[in-house]
Amino acid sequence: MKTLIIGGSSFVGRGIALAALEAGHDVTVFNRGATATDLPSDIKRLVGDRRLDLSALEGHSFDTTIDAIAYQRRDVELLHDALGERGGHYVQISSISAYEEPSAVGADESTPLLQLGDGDPNAVVTNETYGVLKAECERAATERFGDDITIVRPTYVIGGHDKTLRFPYWVARMQRGGRVAFPGPSANALQWIDARDLGAFVVALSQRRYAGAVNANGPVVSFGEMVTRLAAHVAPEGTTLVEIEAEKVLAMELGGKFPLWTGSLSETMLAMSNAKALSLGLTLRSLEGSVDDTAAWFADRQWPEQWLTPAEEQQLLD
Repeated sequence: MKTLIIGGSSFVGRGIALAALEAGHDVTVFNRGATATDLPSDIKRLVGDRRLDLSALEGHSFDTTIDAIAYQRRDVELLHDALGERGGHYVQISSISAYEEPSAVGADESTPLLQLGDGDPNAVVTNETYGVLKAECERAATERFGDDITIVRPTYVIGGHDKTLRFPYWVARMQRGGRVAFPGPSANALQWIDARDLGAFVVALSQRRYAGAVNANGPVVSFGEMVTRLAAHVAPEGTTLVEIEAEKVLAMELGGKFPLWTGSLSETMLAMSNAKALSLGLTLRSLEGSVDDTAAWFADRQWPEQWLTPAEEQQLLD
């Protein structure tokens, strides 16, 4: 099976590329070639910019195209213009952020998507525009590639090679030990999926040419459970977890220093059903397995500037 992956060099795209190769596919990745990658030589590489130059795709045909980096409507439209029918079955990696906030926990794929309204479908991608732009990418995909496409909506993706450095913060912080500050409320809902599990699931859906949208998420846990399990797995003896009231974190303007934290209120979007994905064969590894993979990848890297500093943490703990 000839599989094209748009992106494919790091994190989510890398997980998909490796899963496709393991499944016996003839794998090609298309990207700018600007990101360092450890992909094996068995994976072919086409270099180009999906918004400026797709000429490298000329003369190539594929059974499946998996689009891991569609963020604006034009991304989808230009790809279709370049590939047409030569792309085979189309799979788009969207996001649960494309949904309107569900009214209750346990919502499924019938939840309405965000509406663009008078907004720009090719606006700059920010935390505020990300969700509605992903929803617009889904609409563009249906318009251009047809109704029999696959849409995969993951929640937070974790594991090694995580260029977002969200989950790695918690792993690295627990490894340092001491008094570890984490923001409350500890009961806030949280869901994640390992990049390797997401990759295997996406490839399996592409093989069966699944038509429809499906969430890709693990079971609902609490934020407090996540940090507790991380500490139990990698923190040195004597580590203590200290829950900091959300109001204090926000008052000190340190909310952005805590990755994966959604604020003072639990979000129903992080407590969505994964029943459909499980029925389609999604398998999930343990959180501890993802921690080990992340720790091995992050290793002894320097503490990133955007992470909470020891001084900032001490201010919260005082």
